Amino acid sequence: MRPPNSIINMHVSLALAEDIGAGDVTATLIPEKKTISAQLICRENAILCGTHWFNEVFRQLDQQSHKSTHIDWHLNDGDKIATEQCVCSIKGDARTLLTGERTAMNFLQTLSGTASTTAHYVRQLQGSQIKLLDTRKTIPNLRAAQKYAVHCGGGSNHRHGLFDGILIKENHIMAAGSITHAIQYARNTSPHTLKIEVEIETLEELQEALASKADILLLDNMDNDTLTQAVAINSQAHDPAKLEVSGNITDERLSELAQIGIDYISSGAITKHLRAIDFSLRFIEPKKIR
Repeated sequence: MRPPNSIINMHVSLALAEDIGAGDVTATLIPEKKTISAQLICRENAILCGTHWFNEVFRQLDQQSHKSTHIDWHLNDGDKIATEQCVCSIKGDARTLLTGERTAMNFLQTLSGTASTTAHYVRQLQGSQIKLLDTRKTIPNLRAAQKYAVHCGGGSNHRHGLFDGILIKENHIMAAGSITHAIQYARNTSPHTLKIEVEIETLEELQEALASKADILLLDNMDNDTLTQAVAINSQAHDPAKLEVSGNITDERLSELAQIGIDYISSGAITKHLRAIDFSLRFIEPKKIR
């Protein structure tokens, strides 16, 4: 599920170029050959994610400076972090650590935030068979990274882009003329291996989509009573579809949805409303390393 190294390399290369520009003018105040040890501390409970991006920051900086940074991780991506826990110990060139710390922690705090938010949602669904899905509402150019973070938090990935899944939404339906026409066109022009999902806003649209043999129905912004009716109609259909719910997904509603009988819940909040996790990189004397 982790993105290939080439993607991680690209993410980090662009981020370092953005941060360093023509050079780190503050780091030059540090003696050139000074070596330092550091600990990365997490200030809150969280799910760790982003270690590969963190490592890659210092790999690229070491490659440029011909230095060597040693990172000893005490946890892996997907592990729970306790407040004030040390997640890794670092030793290396002081200038390199100072230059790379912000970029490295930006990746770690963002991806750990995505994983932690996902894990919070997943906990609300414990005891049910519902899968929590992500969406395309991701930070530009970090979709592969955030979808990996969703996986680390216990969620599941929806389509990665417009190329690997068919999701017929309101504007597609309007442009095609009807749900029936949109599904027929998708059947005739798309690979048979791709599932056809249709966004549904009313029970009448649900029945039309079922008659046209959609594979998945996205029940958008329906209240619980309407969702209950939708589940009943779908269960009685000759070819029932998988049911996905989206819109107005709150903590309180997650536990209610777990009882209704749907298959998936998709939420853009897990990738776009995340809160960055608080990490702190502290330089220390070697004798003080815990």
